[in-house]
Amino acid sequence: MELLTTSEAADYLRLGERKLYELVAEGRIPCSKVTGKWLFPRHELDRWVVAGLMRPEGMSASEPPSIVGGSQDDLLEWSLRQSGSGLATLSEGTEGGVARLLRGEAAVAAIHFHGEAADANVAAAAAMPQLYDVVLVGFVRREQGLLLPHGNPKSLHSLDDVLASGARIAGRQRGAGADMLLNLLLAKAGAAHGDLNLLEPPCLTGPDLAAAVRTGRADCGIASRAAARAAGLEFMPLLWENFDLLLRQRTYFQPSFQALLKFLPLRPFADRAAELTGYDTSPAGQIRFFK
Repeated sequence: MELLTTSEAADYLRLGERKLYELVAEGRIPCSKVTGKWLFPRHELDRWVVAGLMRPEGMSASEPPSIVGGSQDDLLEWSLRQSGSGLATLSEGTEGGVARLLRGEAAVAAIHFHGEAADANVAAAAAMPQLYDVVLVGFVRREQGLLLPHGNPKSLHSLDDVLASGARIAGRQRGAGADMLLNLLLAKAGAAHGDLNLLEPPCLTGPDLAAAVRTGRADCGIASRAAARAAGLEFMPLLWENFDLLLRQRTYFQPSFQALLKFLPLRPFADRAAELTGYDTSPAGQIRFFK
């Protein structure tokens, strides 16, 4: 450990010695008194400077935690474990994951935006000025639809049927991809959230929504085919969506993310996707957008 004297520390920090003594007296700078002399560990001074760094919008900490935020997905969670990536998941919806990525609280955001653009994920990534070094990596295409109880007792085959029947529908939190999809479908039907008999509070993940339908708290809800199969529910397909991973360029080259990328072309990944159902793995690992 390199220790600096008062004069050396002042030179290193480009401060006057008087100012340095003021910081010492106020307890605002790392230091230690040895035999009557103040000493300053150089590496602690470096950390002290970085801790007070003011970052412009879009600039995050150099090493975000090894977390994949954003949308929940069974195949993604399994792949992170099986690949030995060391990446953990924090599932709170697409926009929640992006917000954590921007704040430097997650390394990756799993996203499935929905909107008027032909490729909503690419459009969203391109429209984020804070992400000046963004990479959008394909994971899968995923089938979304209505989750229904066994036998479909209310004969629900579309969102129009849900609106007309007053069936109770389990929804997702605002900012979740499934909620964006619901809003898009409602707009096409000339309806709004207020026209639905919505279960409250909203479900925070697809499996939570599936549990609400399975236990009878809701008559239906929008989630993936894989979520329906895992819960033993019927599934009425609506569309296929892009399910992608959003990250910064420096994260792309980190060993943790590279471990995941190396796993995606392997046979176990495709086999697991087929087992869970509702996945097209052809985009896995492809760079779909960068800037």
